[in-house]
Amino acid sequence: MVKPLDYNLLKVLDVLLEEQSVTAAASRLHLSQSAVSKQLNKLRETFDDQLFERTAYGLKATPRAMQLAPELRDVLQRLEQFTRPSTFNPAASQRKFRMHIVETAYSLTYPNFLPQLLKEAPQVSINSNTWSFDSMEKLLRCEIDMGIICREWDKRSAIHVNNLPAELGFSELIRDYPVCLVRKNHPALKEKWDQQTFLKYRHLQVIFGGLEQWLLDEVLRLEHLHRDIAVNMTDFNCAMELCEQSDLILCAPRRYIQKMVTNYDLVCLDVPVALEPGAYVLVWHKHFNQDPSHTWLRNLIIDGVKSYRAEE
Repeated sequence: MVKPLDYNLLKVLDVLLEEQSVTAAASRLHLSQSAVSKQLNKLRETFDDQLFERTAYGLKATPRAMQLAPELRDVLQRLEQFTRPSTFNPAASQRKFRMHIVETAYSLTYPNFLPQLLKEAPQVSINSNTWSFDSMEKLLRCEIDMGIICREWDKRSAIHVNNLPAELGFSELIRDYPVCLVRKNHPALKEKWDQQTFLKYRHLQVIFGGLEQWLLDEVLRLEHLHRDIAVNMTDFNCAMELCEQSDLILCAPRRYIQKMVTNYDLVCLDVPVALEPGAYVLVWHKHFNQDPSHTWLRNLIIDGVKSYRAEE
């Protein structure tokens, strides 16, 4: 006899498969641990399998659960698409969007679309998180609605725009390129500013956007050259303070730091390495292509940043 399936339990199973923990799953689902445990018991009855075994490191999925995992995401996406409204009224919507964004993109994008969003859709909200190493997987699993990431147009880069996964749609928002920052009275300012001088001094590097290295370093490596990185960090404000107080050279995206640099006693120089400008790119899973609310937000972001570029 086929047991009836409560489709509301599928989301619980999906989250448990990802988190491998009742506690973490309960937190994500905004439920109590006892509620998730009860739903897990119902899932076990439905599939006639334990689904998860307790270990010292959390839950371990059974072979049956692992077998279900690949099809589960597709089923959930189809259910979401099936129940999705065919029209979207921004003024009446309470839609909650989930976005992951590289740190340097916030100031270039949010001020240019969010005021219009709040005007058109006063009850819509956006849950933003910083883009990290697992954000791409979340995007591919449709756990987040969209992302704003850095990608390159330089053919030498491993993260070329054309190398994005085929499942994703994308739209270029704005192009940018790196510049160098040095303190005023830095000894390099008394020398010829070229690649040799650039590589002579030690560097301060900021890693952001889930990337382990810059295009600049990829290109230098092709020429059997490298920067001497003295410090790696994740905060540009702190990096600029350190740059201001040392002989370290800091490379940073021009558009992001052009307003910030006025608050520091720093000099801006071109990077003496030939590079194609990169881009901030809006990305989303093609599963959302026909979603009217998703289309509305994408267009709002694209048009807002386009207007900002036109005003420069």
